[in-house]
Amino acid sequence: MKFTSKKFTVAIIATICSVFFANAQEIIKDSVKTKTPNTYRKQKVDGVIATVGDYIILDSDIDKSFLELSSQGNSVKDITRCQMLGKLLEEKLYAHQAIQDSIVIKDEEVKEKLNEQVNYMVEQLGSMDKVVQYFKKGSEDEFKTELFDIIKTNKLGAEMQRKIIDGVEITPEETRNFFKAIPQSELPTFGAEMEVAQIVVAPKISDEEKQRIINRLKEIKAEVLAGSSFKTRAVIYSDDRGSSSNGGFYKINRKTQFVKEFKDVAFSLGEGEISEPFETEFGFHIIMVEKILGQDIELRHILMMPKVSDQALKDAKEKIIQIKNRIEKGEITFADAARTLSDEKETRANGGILINPKTQDTHFELTKMDPSLYSEVSNLKNSAITQPILDDDPRAGKKYKIITVTNRIEEHTADYAKDYTKIKDLALKEKQIKAIAKWSEEKIKETYIKINGEYRDCVFANNWLKK
Repeated sequence: MKFTSKKFTVAIIATICSVFFANAQEIIKDSVKTKTPNTYRKQKVDGVIATVGDYIILDSDIDKSFLELSSQGNSVKDITRCQMLGKLLEEKLYAHQAIQDSIVIKDEEVKEKLNEQVNYMVEQLGSMDKVVQYFKKGSEDEFKTELFDIIKTNKLGAEMQRKIIDGVEITPEETRNFFKAIPQSELPTFGAEMEVAQIVVAPKISDEEKQRIINRLKEIKAEVLAGSSFKTRAVIYSDDRGSSSNGGFYKINRKTQFVKEFKDVAFSLGEGEISEPFETEFGFHIIMVEKILGQDIELRHILMMPKVSDQALKDAKEKIIQIKNRIEKGEITFADAARTLSDEKETRANGGILINPKTQDTHFELTKMDPSLYSEVSNLKNSAITQPILDDDPRAGKKYKIITVTNRIEEHTADYAKDYTKIKDLALKEKQIKAIAKWSEEKIKETYIKINGEYRDCVFANNWLKK
């Protein structure tokens, strides 16, 4: 579907504008730091309103920030230019300090993001030439080079923020004190929620199909050992949609949320080693370790998912229908059926109860529930079970599932016992905000910061003027 130029501007600006602040992210030349009158006059002509370490902010960047917010449907009428400048100053401080702390963003990560954005732009405008023309660049190379630098800078800032709060933890005592400090009239209200359970039946893969996949992975390993590129083969053959375009690359440590079997193999290899084919719930893999960096490993992997036969899929559907019938006849409870008959490891031990990936508890707030899950359970009555649902998971392949609602929770004022997990999250966020504020206060003191012209009259939340 093509947009008119006016519609395109609104649709694309939210995706691009925050990334495509053309000159706002460029590294300052030494002359910008010089405090001579001539240099200062040149900065004013160029529209430079602030300097943070090695980064500059242009007056036009504030306009772009307002445009970005409004294009996303947010009201900007109560936001001043001084407040917007404060936000931009924070972003530059993060990025500048990330460089000082030797935070490294791999070019491959940036290229992956760049390709996603460029592909989106080309899809909307029709061609790369039109994209270059739209952003008034001299060539495709100039456009991509500039976008690459901006994405990398944004990633640096994000990593710096993550590093600041990475070690912040909250204790039960701190959570309790946080809750007690909230006046009764100001206690938060939590929306209607439900707890959901599911049973999954995956089609059985034949031994012949498994062996075919293992043999092919062994062939690929032999080709790489003979001099072929693992990266290229990952792009061509891997079924992992999250990494195949990036040559199968991942950077992981022991805390990374990967399945145990994958991490066990990865951490058993030395630099340059390639594993034998091994199986996880997602299929069969081989891993090549590129670098070991302390607790981190940089690796590439190839995933191959066995093909599911039509008969196996039919058998899986028949099995889950039989399970559903047994539950509805009272022969077995849903929870017991999940524990003994479900093929999903993550939910089996808990009677099929799903964990909310956003909150890590079992409650799903209706207004924030994943649309696909909501459509499956919103009209279910108590104890009712859905018809078998064919789930085509891009990571784990096709499977059948049935779902039931195990508990409904009406909208209510926060209760410490019932809502402990949510209250703990709120307390943690407050502590993280305080950690960032303390960090910002310290880094502002030791970082070169200059604000020019009328913006020196702004009243900022942070001490950017160092008064």
